[in-house]
Amino acid sequence: MSFQIFAYILHKDGAVDDTAGEMIAAAKKIDPAASLTAIVVGSKIDSVCNSLTASFKEVWKIDNDALSYPNSEVIRGLLAGIIPKGNILLVPHDHFGMDLSPGLSIKLDGAYLPDAIDFDGVDGGKLKAVRQEFSGQVSTHVLCDISGGAVITTRPGSFAAAEAGAAGGSVVDKTADALAGGMPGGKRRFVEVIEAEMGDVDITKSDILVSIGRGIGEQENIEITEELAKAMGGDLSCSRPIIDAKWLEKSRQVGTSGKTVKPKVYMALGISGSFQHLGGIKGSPFMVAINKNPNAPIFQIADIGIVEDLLEFVPVLTEKINESK
Repeated sequence: MSFQIFAYILHKDGAVDDTAGEMIAAAKKIDPAASLTAIVVGSKIDSVCNSLTASFKEVWKIDNDALSYPNSEVIRGLLAGIIPKGNILLVPHDHFGMDLSPGLSIKLDGAYLPDAIDFDGVDGGKLKAVRQEFSGQVSTHVLCDISGGAVITTRPGSFAAAEAGAAGGSVVDKTADALAGGMPGGKRRFVEVIEAEMGDVDITKSDILVSIGRGIGEQENIEITEELAKAMGGDLSCSRPIIDAKWLEKSRQVGTSGKTVKPKVYMALGISGSFQHLGGIKGSPFMVAINKNPNAPIFQIADIGIVEDLLEFVPVLTEKINESK
């Protein structure tokens, strides 16, 4: 079957999100020969679009001052007006993607496949995809009928980002086509962005992060992980359960409801690896995971996985690191 693949590109403050490269890799797993077109929506986005021409043959631009903040209600109507039915749209599985995609699939008369972590090609008009269930404890293999097109969200971090090449692509202004029927209305109204207060450490600028999760057990055990972070020359961060327990300040949380970080090394201690947490990790850091549950989802993406009780392993690791100095 013949179809075109589109990729919705996230961007902020003129910078393209890391998921752009991941969707290139995801598209190649669906169909290595399929044409891939980037779609960028926003205000004053020429620099964003131009930067994507190194990776995409074609970049579709929808540029309007009213789109300075992404409103899925509005963007859903714009995309439905320019994406031909029967094709595939890939969208990162973040808060915006989860809000945008189900309704858009209806407008395009296509299938909706959420939170895919892998693909194994197309057979007989059906896409073979992999998803996770029960907080990542079980991988499920599903068949998605894409004969009539589909909107698919891909989990950030699940696909190794493709390197920017020399695609020599072009930017196509689709603004007039998207707005041919006027700007779509919506009940939501953007008011303002309130930035979270910075804590004593800015983990978004840390090159090395030692991150703790529910597996730490008790608040008193945090001390041994602080010693490891100090030995490694890094900072301590955490997943949401630690914040919910009020053991660390909110500014140290990594995840979709916390901070987005881009370290060179990320050590996950007692963290299961939910997509809400992994969604806050960008840049493909070298990841080391320590967890006593051998089936923890974090092991599927870690560069090194260690199945041990962190309370026993971490003090020994800290001692060895200090000895090596």
